[in-house]
Amino acid sequence: MNPFTLSGQTSDIGLRRVVLIVAMANLAYFFVEFAVARQIGSVSLFADSIDFLEDTSVNLLIAIALGWSLKKRARVGMLLAGILLIPTAALLWTACKKFIAPTPPEPWLLSGTGFGALVVNLGCAFLLTRFRYHSGSLTRAAFLSARNDALANIAIIAAGIITLRWLSGWPDLIVGIGIAIMNTDAARMVWRVARNEHTSAAA
Repeated sequence: MNPFTLSGQTSDIGLRRVVLIVAMANLAYFFVEFAVARQIGSVSLFADSIDFLEDTSVNLLIAIALGWSLKKRARVGMLLAGILLIPTAALLWTACKKFIAPTPPEPWLLSGTGFGALVVNLGCAFLLTRFRYHSGSLTRAAFLSARNDALANIAIIAAGIITLRWLSGWPDLIVGIGIAIMNTDAARMVWRVARNEHTSAAA
């Protein structure tokens, strides 16, 4: 048996196990963050909760697509690039309403929920680190999502601290828009990698 083939199979099994763990962790915290976002009327938490749902989808798709050909994986990578934009679309609707009435969310719940999300995303990013260049755009999408989400969570915590000092809805709104920008950039990067893979497979 080819040792390199065995190594690849072992790596795929390890990656599938990791992405399934990451998917379940993201799904669990989606319910937590979405409930808090609705309770306190937070744009940033709402956008981040949809992010958790998107990460669940991305990691489940990775688990399903492992073992497929490069061309099929590239197509799934392009699909993931579109999925990465879902939180942005959801945010735009929520942000429009927030612009009209920028009421401040409860700062302690905002920061506390953001800290919990940070712990989850750092754990997921740590699990995915050694696989971030495995299977091209697929695992790159998952790693970029976890990394970007961790940065967004730090911003959410900061927004809560600022809101505690100045009772305003603008810090929460600004962070929500920032999350949308990061997701758009991640989608662009994943699409570029997936397109390059598709071109290589067709050559």
